[in-house]
Parts: sequence; structure tokens; C-alpha cells
Amino acid sequence: MMVKLLRSGKMELVMFFIVSSVLPWSILYAIKHAVMPEASTAQLWAIGTIVFTLTSVGFGYGVGRRQQSRIDALHLALKQAAQGNLAVRLPEREGYSLGAAYAEFNELASKLERRLQVMQRQNEMHVLQQAASNEEAVLEERKRLARDLHDTVSQQLFAIHMSASSLPKLLAASPERAGEVMEQLITMSSHAQKQMRGLIAQLRPLELEGRSLEDALERWFPDYCRQNGLQGELDWRVQGSISEAKEHQLFLIVQEAMANVVKHAQATSVTLSLSDNRTGLTMLLQDDGHGFRADQVRPGSYGLSTMQERALQLGGDAAIVSKPGGGTRIRVSLPNYGAEERAEG
Repeated sequence: MMVKLLRSGKMELVMFFIVSSVLPWSILYAIKHAVMPEASTAQLWAIGTIVFTLTSVGFGYGVGRRQQSRIDALHLALKQAAQGNLAVRLPEREGYSLGAAYAEFNELASKLERRLQVMQRQNEMHVLQQAASNEEAVLEERKRLARDLHDTVSQQLFAIHMSASSLPKLLAASPERAGEVMEQLITMSSHAQKQMRGLIAQLRPLELEGRSLEDALERWFPDYCRQNGLQGELDWRVQGSISEAKEHQLFLIVQEAMANVVKHAQATSVTLSLSDNRTGLTMLLQDDGHGFRADQVRPGSYGLSTMQERALQLGGDAAIVSKPGGGTRIRVSLPNYGAEERAEG
């Protein structure tokens, strides 16, 4: 019977019964025969009650603390799993009152990790197949560049044309006002030229071809920052290897994010960092621009939807954190599901 109780996770209850029943009577027996042999029955009952109460409270508190620590461990494991760390496991020991729950959690995490590993591999193959489809990629790139040209350079040139058309009349009517318009024309033309340089830089052959992501970023990122008047800092802290699909998606995300910085942030410096750990890969892009409030952004603006789609294809996520006057931070996370198994295979 004792073995069954221990195996069913009732060790604490058994120990509580033994300690709370045997120990007080043992202490009472010692008091009666060694400490207070002349104690009356009433005194012994009072001392026994106190000893029994203190023993029960103390042991019960200890058992409660152990149970609470095990519940906290289960809660922490659930939080880590919810954040994408499916490699977390709980110790399965006989005698644990939560042993069955621990085992169920470990089995669930293992099954989910294996399924997500298969899904991630399939999505990586899909990403590479998409990248190999040159015709569709070229068409998509043309659409994006046409949209960017219309939203930026085209509007700037139209504004320059309208201002320049009114300049002869302004020179005759108000030379001072004409001077102000001239200054505006210089500013707008400089801005349009800056945006055009950025678009031309994006028309170059993909810098990632034939290179690792680290080599491509070390080549492309400083050049892009210099062309757009930004002070750029690249912090590469990735120790492990990166799959080809992840490198492809991350490079496109960085390009999209940097285009948004140039287009919207009015920043002077930007920091790009990439790091990894046991659970995945993280990219952070931080600028010192004017920032924005969340309610000022239209759904799909700032390229967030495109970046999120690229990250979601590999089981990850992309998020933007910004506040007025405090710059903008873009964070992209790509988890590793079963990375050790992949490396062994």
C-alpha cells in the first residue's frame, strides 16, 4: 500500500501523516519519562496539543512551499512555451504530486515542437521556391518600386514643377516671396534626389547572392546608410548557423525596414543588431528619428505588414515600438524549432 501511495504522488501526505502522528507522541513520551515524570494528565495533554499543532503547521508549511514552487515551475514553463521556447522541459520524478501534469506538459511540448519543426522546414522550402521564381519576384519588385516612386519621387517632382511654374510671376510681384520659393525648391529637389538614390540602390542585384547574410549586410548596410545621410552601426552577434531561407527573409526585412527609416523617420543614425540564442534569432533596428504614436499609423503602414508576413512564414514575428521624439525600434524574432536535430541530420 505504501508503494502505491508513493508512486501515485502522495509522498507528502504520507510523510505528513507519519510526522504529525508519530512525532508528537514520541516527544510527549520523552517529556513524560525524561523531562517531566511528575506531570499531570492535563499538563501532558496541553503539551501534546502544542507539539502536535506546531509540528503540523511546520510540516504543512514546508509541504505547501514545495507544492507552490512546483506550481511556479509549471507556470514558468507554460510562459516560456507561449513565448516560443518549446525546448523547456520539467523534471519527471516519482513521488511528485504534479508529476503527471509535468509529464503531460513535456509530451505536449515535444509533440508541438516536432510539428512546428516540420512546418518551419516546409515554409523554408516554400520561401526558397518563391525566391527561385524570378519572373514573379521581378513583377513584385516592379510593383513595389512603382508604388514607392508614386508615393515619394513622383509627388516631389510634381510639387517642384508647380512651384517652379509660379516662380516667374512671383519674381515680378514679390522678389522676397520668390526667394522663399527658391529655397523650398532646393530643399524639395534635394529630398527627391535622396529618395531616388535609395530606389536606385534597391535596383542593384541582390547583395545576398553568393554571400552569407553577415557578408551581405557588411557590404550593403554601410553603403545604404552613407547614400541616405545616416550614421549606421552594424552589430553582428550571431554564433550559430542560419538557414538559407532565414537569411533570405531577414535580408529583405532589413531592406524594407531601412527604406521605412529613410522615408518616414527623419533620423540621423540607425543601429542594426542581430543575435541568436538556443531558442532563436533576433533582429533589432533602432533609429533616432522623430517617432510616432500608435494611433497615427494606418493599418499596413511603415511596411510592418510586409515584414510580419515574411517573419510569419518562418514561424516568427515582427513588431514596431515607437513614441514621439523617442525614435522607432523594429524587432523581428525567428524561432529555432528542433535546431539540434537539424544539425545532426
